[in-house]
Amino acid sequence: MSAPADKIRCDACPVLCYIADGRTGACDRYANHGGTLVRLDPLTVIEAGTQKVVPFLPDAPPGEWDGDLLGTQKPFVTAIGAGTTYPDYKPAPFIISQPVGDADMVTVVTEGIFSYCGAKVKIDTDRHIGAERALVKVEGEPIGHVTTTEYGSKMLSLGGVEHLTGGTKKEGRVTCAALLALCNREPVAMSVEDGADLVLAAGAAPVIDGVTEARMRVGCGSAAIGMFARQWAGLVDEVVVVDDHITGVLTEHQSGRLLDLPASGIKVRGRRSTPGRYFQVAEPGTDWGGTNITDPLAILGPFDPKVARPGMTLLMVSTTGEQWAYFTLGDDLVPVATPLTDALGAVVERIAQNCEPAVASVLFMGGAGGSLRAGVTENPVALTRSVRAALTRVTCGGAPAYLWPGGGITFMVDVMEMPRDAFGSVPTPALVAPIEFTLRREDYAALGGHMDAVRDIDDVLSEARARGLRTVRADTTSGAKEGQAA
Repeated sequence: MSAPADKIRCDACPVLCYIADGRTGACDRYANHGGTLVRLDPLTVIEAGTQKVVPFLPDAPPGEWDGDLLGTQKPFVTAIGAGTTYPDYKPAPFIISQPVGDADMVTVVTEGIFSYCGAKVKIDTDRHIGAERALVKVEGEPIGHVTTTEYGSKMLSLGGVEHLTGGTKKEGRVTCAALLALCNREPVAMSVEDGADLVLAAGAAPVIDGVTEARMRVGCGSAAIGMFARQWAGLVDEVVVVDDHITGVLTEHQSGRLLDLPASGIKVRGRRSTPGRYFQVAEPGTDWGGTNITDPLAILGPFDPKVARPGMTLLMVSTTGEQWAYFTLGDDLVPVATPLTDALGAVVERIAQNCEPAVASVLFMGGAGGSLRAGVTENPVALTRSVRAALTRVTCGGAPAYLWPGGGITFMVDVMEMPRDAFGSVPTPALVAPIEFTLRREDYAALGGHMDAVRDIDDVLSEARARGLRTVRADTTSGAKEGQAA
């Protein structure tokens, strides 16, 4: 079917839009400019920063070495703004040759269309956000679920082909929009079924039920006992660090025993694991140590009168130091609220000092399949094998990608290491993400690469400047930073 006379057909994705002159396609990424299909976003090039490295040979004559250990002063053309390898038979939009030392390196650059993709989100908080496997929803549509809790953080698994294409049209559209916003570091409001309302943005503090989270816990209750036992010894008779997972008790804990601290006769409700470590002291919640309690004494039973004595002191504290209470046992061995001493206050503050700022982290995860591999080589399995053999380096918008073991090319990347607005979308629905494959020219030829499409980097940069080029400054250690148009 031919395009109408006043329109051109875009083949950059399966939607195959007809685009009138001066208009864009459904993705807002491609446009008809005087009858020519053009990519609107500028091609993004990463230039290394100017961090100084002290040379190993300080007596070397000036000018012999510029301190660049990794060849990082050379520009790196990312796939952001490059265009898409679609249909599958096309070579990648840019296959770039660049000398690095004595080697001729080739970088294959393309924006991949990912129907098989998602995001893994880490939320630094002790607060309960919802049960494991509970659905996560945006605009009432399921986009993922709560997965296993990790140390000091809650985890979400969002997206995936089942939500993008396996549900209703609205579910796919909402999932795609939420993933796009998260990966581009924008805030997304979501809710956990029978759980919390969340506002999450990569690199920002998570907002849970309207409260901005400040601290990631120093450790579980048991770990906190071990870290601060020596500082508590001599200042207080007993310490309980309240935690939804593992509540710690100082005098029972091995740390307290090695410090020869006498037993206090305390009784903690919950399931005793090993000495000084208790599970399930309360229900999960958003208060003390990620539990549902507001009164810490609720987790205690009566003190043992054979061991406890009037005048004993008790400190109860949360894993972030945000909540604390200090008590003295009365004649009836019932704890009575007492002003905190300055010395104990300093240790509570030490807990807070050791809590890192709470942030939400977003890792994009995708599988490099059809178009991506065919855009690199006529024999796609050869690319997979080259990646596995560490002959080919995989990056995403210039950021290093973690490659999952096993078959295929399944990778994850921290979106904070990438330039802003590195992701796009198409209405199929799918995310568009940059991906680069870099290897030696001879290795590229050996895997059956599209050698007739290889171009010199200077030619590519000249063309990119003519149509729009974005330069992103990066240092040698921490990935892409914010850039500017050039």
